[in-house]
Amino acid sequence: MPALRLLGRKWLAASDDLVFPSIFELLFRFVWLVLIALVVEVLYPVTWQCQTDGWHGGSFVRLYLCGTLTLQAALMLLLAALAHQSARGTITDVDIRKLVSPLLLIKVLLVLPETALNVMGTMWMFCEVIECSVDDKFSSIVIQSIVLFNWVQLGLTVFGLFMVFDPLGSVNYGDMQDTPNQVRHHRKVTGLWSRRFRWAFCWLKRDEHGKEAFQQVAALLSALFRSTDLVPSDVVAGCVLLRVRQKRETREMRRIQMLNDEEPIYTTDVNKIFSETPPWMNLEDALYYLRLSIAAYGWPYVLYRHCFTGFCKLATHLTCCCCRPKNSIVTDDNCCLCNFAGVKYMSKLPADDIIFASFNNKVFELPFCVIADHERECIVVAVRGSISLRDIFTDFTAGSEKFEADGLPENTAAHKGMAMGANKMLKRLLPVLDRTFQQFPHYDLVLTGHSLGAGVAVLVALKLRPRYPHLKVYAFSTPAGLISREAARYTESFVLTVGVGDDLVMRLSVHSIENLRTKIIQTIHATKLPKYRIMLNGFGYALFGVPARDLESTWRRPEDLEATHSDDSADALLVPSVSTVSAEAALVSRDIFVRRFSSARLFTAGRILHIARRKRMGIENNEGDEERKVRTQEPTYEMRWACPEDFMELQVMPRMLLDHLPENVHRTIQTIIEERHTYRVTHIV
Repeated sequence: MPALRLLGRKWLAASDDLVFPSIFELLFRFVWLVLIALVVEVLYPVTWQCQTDGWHGGSFVRLYLCGTLTLQAALMLLLAALAHQSARGTITDVDIRKLVSPLLLIKVLLVLPETALNVMGTMWMFCEVIECSVDDKFSSIVIQSIVLFNWVQLGLTVFGLFMVFDPLGSVNYGDMQDTPNQVRHHRKVTGLWSRRFRWAFCWLKRDEHGKEAFQQVAALLSALFRSTDLVPSDVVAGCVLLRVRQKRETREMRRIQMLNDEEPIYTTDVNKIFSETPPWMNLEDALYYLRLSIAAYGWPYVLYRHCFTGFCKLATHLTCCCCRPKNSIVTDDNCCLCNFAGVKYMSKLPADDIIFASFNNKVFELPFCVIADHERECIVVAVRGSISLRDIFTDFTAGSEKFEADGLPENTAAHKGMAMGANKMLKRLLPVLDRTFQQFPHYDLVLTGHSLGAGVAVLVALKLRPRYPHLKVYAFSTPAGLISREAARYTESFVLTVGVGDDLVMRLSVHSIENLRTKIIQTIHATKLPKYRIMLNGFGYALFGVPARDLESTWRRPEDLEATHSDDSADALLVPSVSTVSAEAALVSRDIFVRRFSSARLFTAGRILHIARRKRMGIENNEGDEERKVRTQEPTYEMRWACPEDFMELQVMPRMLLDHLPENVHRTIQTIIEERHTYRVTHIV
């Protein structure tokens, strides 16, 4: 950060991204140099005995050997200098790495003589053009291997240049402070992303709304990085730094709570949690409907959970196309009804209880099942979550649009992709519900779903509630950017939302991603570590966690930042007075509201039950101010009723993806119920 300037344009790489590539290439070239030196020692005297008819003999071979040896030595010195220069300074100290660009330019230019020498080696060893045979088997194998490896290395170089090539790199971001230039650049980037999507996902263009989804997602990606000069490695380094920052903030908050003797926010008492809720809000029913939500994923989930035995589990539920009834309740499944077999296997319900199942999966169109639950006397609509690329485009069509339903406040906005998915689903669902409630008029209506399915289920429920005022919704891991705040408050009476731990999707919205972008820039400016150190630390954090010493040693001192940025303008770095992170720099942009992709802020719907893994330790301060873990015999999880504002910021945590998976949500709720039952039995005895 900022992007590397080379050959008159910007690239998707920074001047401090060359440390590890240079070191790795240096090691390979060292081995290469040793081998070619051994070959030169053996073959150089022999070349004088070759025929010397022009360049078809020893002179040609001597030129190749000496040229390759000299070029490898020069490249090794160049790579060492490049690695040293690239490792200097922090991410934002660009001036201290000003020699990286000319050194890299020299290395790029040396590709030409390297290619010429490799052509000579190919002619000698593989084309039989050069009349200078090699009797030594070792030398012959080494030269052939070096030639082949060099072609591979040149191919990787071209591929690397292609990966970091920025089609809009000629645009000078620094000259784009005026709005017309920003808008023009935004349109160019949006068009570029849209073309990429059309090329990479050409098979999606057949969908009715495929082109619209491409344009929406392209506009979002363009807006996220507008007026920034971040490269991909900056984002990775920023996420590593955010993990350290957030752990430091969490530790400080715990100490403040301990000093103030504040009552814990979370509790392990399930009875206390549900003491003031309606009877239908309970963990047993939530676990039951979560199982039906998971069943809607069909056969891919069965194979995912049972990699080796999944087909055997599905085999008994498959239906051959020859035996299928003419008036099938299943639509858009394959010839053997594999998705329907997955639903039957995971739901543990007979086929007669599944009234209707649609597995039509397009952009803005999700599969769903309608189930008659005779035990609880209700009709269950289970909506499938994200499992395909089409679902991903539905997820990322994240702009807000007006959403209307009876009973909702005026000017209610909702997630555009999910709102379109709800409208599509209603066209198929309403006739099925009308027929079903004619058959079971006294049954209630329950909607359930996980992830994307949860968001669509909530929006469908809002449309259906005037017709079915007693409907209930069990939503699991609902996305954060779903609906306006007043509408979210309206849903608390009939929607139960369950989230676990550090679930990424429950905190994922356009605003949270934009805030994450700003925080990444803040932490990048606040750190005193070079990027290669941050990357190495990131591997260590993934394996062993964040050590306590790094919570303080990662950041610059406040006086250093003040001295460095005292003359910056309003768009530059300001040092905040808060103590969340030592010497944190805040990037305040005067066009921050212009860069917002969506003007309406969206929230999670329903009454939110947040379940977190309980840290089985007590923190005791010893003389060395160390933290000593004290194991306890208490419940594994604790919970609380949260509000949508608690999920407005993305947290970079190790389990942020794992906590979203439906099997982990199911395991969490099941563990709470089992521990509660064990606790009751123990106390009764």
